[in-house]
Amino acid sequence: MADEEKKVSSQEEKEEKKPEWFLVHTYSGSEKKALINLQERIKGYGVEDKILKVILPVDYYSVVERGKRKVKPHRVFPGYLIVQMILDDQTWFVVRNTPGVLGFVGSGGKPTPLTDKEVEVLLNRIGEEEAREKMNFEVGDRVKILAGPFKDMEGTVQEIDEAKGKSKVLLEMFGREMPVEIKSEFIQKI
Repeated sequence: MADEEKKVSSQEEKEEKKPEWFLVHTYSGSEKKALINLQERIKGYGVEDKILKVILPVDYYSVVERGKRKVKPHRVFPGYLIVQMILDDQTWFVVRNTPGVLGFVGSGGKPTPLTDKEVEVLLNRIGEEEAREKMNFEVGDRVKILAGPFKDMEGTVQEIDEAKGKSKVLLEMFGREMPVEIKSEFIQKI
């Protein structure tokens, strides 16, 4: 009976463990490769039920390149991945011994789980759709100028000429509002 009690208590311990989020340190610039390696190892070791998510935290932002606006990814924490997992010896081994992974973030070699607030901040970054949405603007919207002599100035869209690809923006200069014509690709909604 003692063996049965030990089995029951060890099963209860496994059931009680909840998945937590951990920050995993990788080689800087090799985050994507480490992510792919880790996903392959999770499948290879059959621990999909214990290592639930592996995320490379990125933000998206719009930039002007060669006169065109594009949405580009930006790594929020270069050199790190976020992993949601139930920490035990097996999952620690799988993550820790993945090529490209340097280790867990924590003190004394022990992984420290992230707080709920930290996870919320990391997961609620600006997505690609939101970044694209910010690029679109209409008459009356507040906008920011991305390039040219009025770079970083803010104003209000007065009119849009889609045929010419230009917009008239009211900028406050010298203590009064002045209409300025600017190429639409250099304007971003704020």
